Amino acid sequence: QVQLVESGGGLVQAGGSLRLSCAASGGDFSRYAMGWFRQAPGKERDFVAAINWIGTGTAYAESVKGRFTISRDNAKNTMYLQMNNLKPEDTAVYYCAARNGVLTNRLLDYGYWGQGTQVTVSS
Repeated sequence: QVQLVESGGGLVQAGGSLRLSCAASGGDFSRYAMGWFRQAPGKERDFVAAINWIGTGTAYAESVKGRFTISRDNAKNTMYLQMNNLKPEDTAVYYCAARNGVLTNRLLDYGYWGQGTQVTVSS
């Protein structure tokens, strides 16, 4: 079974930056589409960004376009989310997800999930 572990979360001031990492093991990482989702207290888990198996195609939620960048390094079995110009509304637990298929923004399409990492943005 594929195992995913997120890291890089923390507390940052509004306007600051963080880079999240997702380390994968137990599967053929290079053949999986990957995604980031986030969940704020009392809210549903929402799509943030996704990347295809080779790293040439990406998709972003409208709320993060121009601020977040998703990438992957298949040689290291790792996916990243660079978050710039962070806003208080970005505060959430961020989850890494993997799917043995094409890029998608649907939560239910992803079969593998990490435990999440907390991102808190203060004003």
